[in-house]
Amino acid sequence: MIEIGKLNRLRVVKEVDFGLYLDGGSQGEILLPLRYIPRGWKIDEDLSVFIYRDSEDRLIATTEKPYVMVGEFACLKVVALTRMGAFLDWGLPKDLLVPFSEQIHEMEEDKRYVVRVYLDDESKRIVASARLDDFLYEESEGEFEVGEEVDLFAANKSDLGYKMIVNNSHWGLLHLHELVKPLKRGEKLKGFVKNIREDGKIDIALHRRARDKTDDACDIILKVLNREGGTLTISDKSSPDDIRALFNISKAAYKKAVGSLYKRKIIVIKSASICLQTSDNEHATR
Repeated sequence: MIEIGKLNRLRVVKEVDFGLYLDGGSQGEILLPLRYIPRGWKIDEDLSVFIYRDSEDRLIATTEKPYVMVGEFACLKVVALTRMGAFLDWGLPKDLLVPFSEQIHEMEEDKRYVVRVYLDDESKRIVASARLDDFLYEESEGEFEVGEEVDLFAANKSDLGYKMIVNNSHWGLLHLHELVKPLKRGEKLKGFVKNIREDGKIDIALHRRARDKTDDACDIILKVLNREGGTLTISDKSSPDDIRALFNISKAAYKKAVGSLYKRKIIVIKSASICLQTSDNEHATR
């Protein structure tokens, strides 16, 4: 089954003077126009194509990739205003429509707007909406954990910071004090869940907190300790190269993690080794 507004792998059925016909399953054969045919194609070969509708409402295939696909967000430029709405440049010859009903304020030509692309249920045409709240959740509803890495999309700036789209599904707030430089609307980057407030709203950070990094290093050290039977002949006097070779972390990260594990009484630190805490060595000292 093909997905309109997304990339599909379709089999080449036949060649005609004006292009190739691809197997669209229940949708019948779909034309890939001549100008989009890749070199070295073969009958019965699968091609990766984007499927959309042309001006005559026919399904059409292209090997060009738009800036955004159905289900995604993007910051796009208005290239024309008509009685139907605003048209955006999304990287294909046929521009992308934002109907008036999907505009919060009347859009202006040459300005950029953050929109979400979707497939209209009635017309089955690909359109865009600036009404982002219709597609995003404000509260996390238990779907995220503090420290979790997430995909971010910079949507709009506010007095507090930037409203970020988190994992294509939720709103999050990146406070201004978390930034070293301003963000651009539409910028995509990685970040971390810093905090989930009592009301379920999400605070975002661009870098993990030091405590989170130490926890990661602790997990690595414990994994190696368990693998090696509970004892490692390594200490804070070991060389940085030896520590990195064993754990793939820096010596500074190793020392912080070992200190944390020692305080939590998970390991014992000896002069030339570290080992897991047991009843036999629970009175051992540095």
